Amino acid sequence: MIRVEDLHKHFGGFRAVDGASMTIEKGSITGLIGPNGAGKTTLFNVIAGVLKPTSGRVFMGDEDVTGLPPHELFHKGLLRTFQLAHEFSSMTVRENLMMVPGKQTGETIVNTWFRRGQIDREEEALRKRADEVLDFLTIRHLTHEKAGNLSGGQKKLLELGRTMMVDANIVFLDEVGAGVNRTLLGTISDAIIRLNKERGYTFCVIEHDMDFIGKLCDPVIVMAEGKVLAQGSAEGIMQNEQVIEAYLGRGLKNKEMIGA
Repeated sequence: MIRVEDLHKHFGGFRAVDGASMTIEKGSITGLIGPNGAGKTTLFNVIAGVLKPTSGRVFMGDEDVTGLPPHELFHKGLLRTFQLAHEFSSMTVRENLMMVPGKQTGETIVNTWFRRGQIDREEEALRKRADEVLDFLTIRHLTHEKAGNLSGGQKKLLELGRTMMVDANIVFLDEVGAGVNRTLLGTISDAIIRLNKERGYTFCVIEHDMDFIGKLCDPVIVMAEGKVLAQGSAEGIMQNEQVIEAYLGRGLKNKEMIGA
């Protein structure tokens, strides 16, 4: 699905991504973990076209998509969410979902004059699809709520819902669990699993919560200092000495020492 070959992204003398190579298999939920500053979000931004690489290649299937802008990747089915949700705060939850699909007839002034019927039909179809998404995510009760009034976890669900409004092939989720209470985190993880199993979505997930990663992800890729350090199952990663030293470190060792 996604293949990254010897990718570099430098900011002056700082090597945020320093020769990373990895593969995200179609149909997987791949976890991407590592300490702060490991280069995870920068890697996401390069793959998703937000940043251009200093060198290296990104392939989607057999197609070289290196450096393509986000809107072109969006139309190829590559989507990403952000650590901070990017909602239209003054619009309702349903309206936020209906805004996602591109090339809507009503986007041009001329069409609003001469293609009113077509616009109405499109909007009705989008409204129906948005309501199906809200039902899937169990947030139908928030249909008419202003997006700016949502909790952090609800905004993350809305971002996930936005990926469902188009035909996504692969979705990159950046710290989807950050600041989310355990109940909503369970709802989010269940939705990701269902989208993967029932609709064939491929995911790559940046997350620091190892319980969340362990529940969702196989394989797990570990980054450190801009490079890929290790890859394997969540259980195997937790027992990898290099990973323990570079990332899990004192926290895991202390936990073992106190018998937690």
